Order: sequence, then structure tokens, then C-alpha cells
Amino acid sequence: MARTIGSYGPRTMEAIRKAGLRLIFEHGYEAMSLRQLAAEVGIQAGSLYNHISTKQELLFDLIQDHINELLRQLDRALDGKQEPVERLRAFVAFHVTYHMSRKREVFIANSELRSLDPGNYEAIVKLRGAYEQRLGGILSDGVAKGVFEVTDIQVATFAIIALLTGLCSWYRPGGRLTREAIIEAHEKLVLSGVMPATAASRGKRKTPRMATGA
Repeated sequence: MARTIGSYGPRTMEAIRKAGLRLIFEHGYEAMSLRQLAAEVGIQAGSLYNHISTKQELLFDLIQDHINELLRQLDRALDGKQEPVERLRAFVAFHVTYHMSRKREVFIANSELRSLDPGNYEAIVKLRGAYEQRLGGILSDGVAKGVFEVTDIQVATFAIIALLTGLCSWYRPGGRLTREAIIEAHEKLVLSGVMPATAASRGKRKTPRMATGA
């Protein structure tokens, strides 16, 4: 990616990314123009080309960086955890927490896939597949160890991710549940879906606490 050489290059690029993220979230990729983006940042439209070559490049970079960060933080959350149940709980806690705080990035990464050029689309699908494989590996390990009962690993992986990501459509800070309570509720839902009935009952946690959070 071409960038302006000088002290203001990185700062301007960061402003472009933040403005692009907000404008795409609010108006959609197709509706956002580069002229509108430049005005939001406070630079001439022609100056954008010192930082990005096309609007498509900006969209791809935003989605790619989001998923790379998702993978990096997930690996950190799973580091040092060995047992399948422990790793699955860590996955759920991470996914829920991350998606509570990155609503714009998550929305764009899901809703604007259709706007990517074929080559960019394939690259993003491959990255998403790497994230899904992390969860699939946890489930497969649990099945191999007799901890989980899963009929189809891929179906279970897609279903769990869809369940956990769904909170983006309803979560609002300052609601009646704490973040911890929301995480516990999702852990219970996921674990009860993959563990044998007796094991699931042993893995129960306390009922989520009422408070302020969502």
C-alpha cells in the first residue's frame, strides 16, 4: 500500500481507517464515496491516493486486519490451556468479549464480504477458515477424548460461532446483565450442546447475575 513519506503519513492513514470504518458501518460500502471519506478526514480527495489506491483496498485492509487481530488475540486467550472443556470455555469467553467491543469491525467483516473482489474474497474466507479451525480443533480433541459428543464437527463449529456472534445484534452496554453474566450464559449454552448430559450437569456454573451490562 502506498503511504505518504513523513511524520504525518501514519497519522493520516489511521484517520482514514477510522473514518472509513465508521462511514462503511453507517452507510455501507457502496454508498460511501472517496470524496466523502476525504472530507471526513479533512484532506483533499486527491490526497487519499497517497495512502490508499482504491476504496476496495481500504475495505479489504479493514476486514483483513480485523480477522488477523481476532486470530492473534484468540491464540493468546488459548495459550497454556490444555483440556478441551477449558479451551472451549476460553474460546467462548474470548469470542463474546471481543464481539462486545468490536461491533463495527464485526458488522463490516460479515455484511460487506459480498463487496469484496473475487481475489480479496478468497483471501478473507481463508482467514475466516483459520479461525473456524481453531474451534473445530477444540471440538475434535474433545470428541477424541470422550469429553464431547458432536455429530458433525463442521456443523457444530458454524452453529457455535453463529450463536456467539449473534449477540452483536442485541448487546448494549449498561443493560441488566454484567459482561461476566453474559459470558457465563453463552458458556452454558455451548457446553450443554456438545457435552454428554451427565458431563454437562457437572460443568454447570451459577446462574448469571443480574446487574448492569447488557
